[in-house]
Amino acid sequence: MSTAAGLALPPFQRSRLLVLSTHLLVALVALVTVGGATRVMEAGLSCPDWPLCYGSVLPAAEMTVRVFLEWFHRLDAALVSLGLLLMAVLSWGQRRYVPATVPALATTAVLLVVVQVALGALTVTRLLRFDIVTAHLATGLLLVALLSLLRQQLRPTLRPLPPDMDGALTGPWRWWPALAALLVYIQCVLGGLLASQWATGRCLQLLQGCHWLTAHRLLAGAALVAVVALPIQAVVAAWPGPLQRLAFTAGLLVLLQAGLGALTLHLSLSQPLVTIGHQLGAALLLSVLTSLAVLLRPLPSSP
Repeated sequence: MSTAAGLALPPFQRSRLLVLSTHLLVALVALVTVGGATRVMEAGLSCPDWPLCYGSVLPAAEMTVRVFLEWFHRLDAALVSLGLLLMAVLSWGQRRYVPATVPALATTAVLLVVVQVALGALTVTRLLRFDIVTAHLATGLLLVALLSLLRQQLRPTLRPLPPDMDGALTGPWRWWPALAALLVYIQCVLGGLLASQWATGRCLQLLQGCHWLTAHRLLAGAALVAVVALPIQAVVAAWPGPLQRLAFTAGLLVLLQAGLGALTLHLSLSQPLVTIGHQLGAALLLSVLTSLAVLLRPLPSSP
């Protein structure tokens, strides 16, 4: 990717886009995690109305732990929505100085937010219907992946990567992180489907709906193998430093995910913090894999 156009933009403006995208990515990961906490704590209907909560922007009189979780989840969603809209406006205003994909990705993120807000409203009005809850999670994770991709599209323009990175990999390994990210994403959606139907608890206690848990375990094994192969290949092929760090981070995260998943089942879902940590790890892993995928297979740069 050529950096000449990006370097023509004043340093303050160049860094502003990158910092904004980083903050939005952190906020999105937090949003997915708080959403998981809201489900685990059975707080999804703690605010019976939408978009307000008990008819108020800040329901101080009704505030409990569960109400706070649902209220904070909505607050974070509102801030992320405004931030993504600002990102789209800024990227279109500076489209001459950034890769052509950045404004398009920012606009796509805004459109996904509209879908996400609609799904969030439906989760309340349709009383946490499992398919809507799962679609809400799937869209949130898709936004995490999209922002990770967008941030990496900005990063080579603003902070050039080592010049030997482009020739560091050849063959199928350029596509491997994208495949691993896809497996992790499907695994996360399947986990959301499992959770929204409380299938794990029903399987462990009543031996009902165990096919969902079995599918989740099988796909988890495939995702584990796909991700663990990345740091091994990074060492064997002597990938550049930035790629190695991302590959090893992905490997550590997937091992942590496997451990948290096993612990969740061992504790029979009795420890909410373990389950919440499992969802946080999933969002972080998807973000890292997406970043690695776009560095190995960069999107077309601006003319």
